[in-house]
Amino acid sequence: MTASDRSTQLVRIAAEAAAEKLADDIIAYDVSDQLVITDAFLLCSASNDRQVRAIVDEIEERLRVEAHAKPVRREGEREGRWVLLDYLDIVVHVQHEEDRTFYALERLWKDCPSIPLPESINRVAAQRARGEQSR
Repeated sequence: MTASDRSTQLVRIAAEAAAEKLADDIIAYDVSDQLVITDAFLLCSASNDRQVRAIVDEIEERLRVEAHAKPVRREGEREGRWVLLDYLDIVVHVQHEEDRTFYALERLWKDCPSIPLPESINRVAAQRARGEQSR
């Protein structure tokens, strides 16, 4: 079984929204063979609590407008270090960089296939990395 077209559409929209708010290390996994509760996970990180919240807000707005999707559950917003958005078809994890390193969700899902993300996301990350290197 693979992630549905709807799930991959939601992942793409959420990843683009995260990239617009300068999220780091944006990756998506097709977890449909491992879990019955969702098709895909989207993971991304931010350098501070304010940025975590900005990314979450942008993802929610874009999914609401472009896909008419609302999360059925939202956890962790009060602390602002790890916010989970559950859309049933996908689950989005926006984590503070330190929490992302500590919990290493990628390690848990490394056997699941990754979902290709739009090239624009990789391009933005590469441009930012080049800009940071030149400093």
